[in-house]
Amino acid sequence: MNYKGEDICLCQAPLGAATSVQILDWLIGYGVKKIISAGSCGALVDLPENVFLVPAKALRDEGASYHYLPPSRFVELNKDVLKAIEATLTEKGLPYIECTTWSTDGFYRETKDMVCYRKEEGCSVVEMECAGLAACAEFRKIDFGQILFTADCLANISDYDERGWGRHSLEKALFLCLDIVVNL
Repeated sequence: MNYKGEDICLCQAPLGAATSVQILDWLIGYGVKKIISAGSCGALVDLPENVFLVPAKALRDEGASYHYLPPSRFVELNKDVLKAIEATLTEKGLPYIECTTWSTDGFYRETKDMVCYRKEEGCSVVEMECAGLAACAEFRKIDFGQILFTADCLANISDYDERGWGRHSLEKALFLCLDIVVNL
């Protein structure tokens, strides 16, 4: 599509790092150089639903990122892209929180003990793709960033709250991604 004079490709990625990274690699192979991803996340701390977050780093608890970067606990997201994301959110008057996210393949392993451990490591949200996508983008030397919005809540793990799955943020997140890509 053409958005504000820029040719942009929209792509619905499937759930999970492995399949999302496969699509990212495919898009890069066809010449895509700038990627802004949006997705929902679970809140590990007391955050209301539909809060926008900007991951600055992702804890690598999935398998895909290790095929692109040497082993490490976290992958840092591109600082220049972070600035573009934060500038766009600020320009739109949208509050956001910069965060550390926990990317995991095993969402049924989000146990009370593991949630507490990840919070001690500085993670405030959990999702499934950010670490893998960021690692692939760094390896392939393309611009990548992500915006997240809170959906379910694991802050009180003994009282899991699926809430509304962040559905009120979906359309807003899509348009934010378009504006961020144009501003990159």
